[in-house]
Amino acid sequence: MSSISAIAQSGMQAALQRQSASANNIANQNTEGFKRELVSQQAQSGGGTQTSVSRAAQAGSQLPQDMVDQIASSYSFQASLKTIKTQDQMMGSLLDVRA
Repeated sequence: MSSISAIAQSGMQAALQRQSASANNIANQNTEGFKRELVSQQAQSGGGTQTSVSRAAQAGSQLPQDMVDQIASSYSFQASLKTIKTQDQMMGSLLDVRA
């Protein structure tokens, strides 16, 4: 997974996973006995990121943290998308120069 677009796509998938988990936490914060979903990210050796989801050890809500996760994952997704768009533009420019 060494191409720029593959790395950016893994970043987008990780951001979506974080977005989904925090949305689930917010939606279920008042459900008795609900344990928050926690997303951890690990860098892969060839580039990109791998995510895993686990449950918190104790039941309880952390609404401020979940709101911050929503915003941060949105920015992360947008940054990865911008990387893909920039790569596409650069490839188009390169093809124009070579043609």
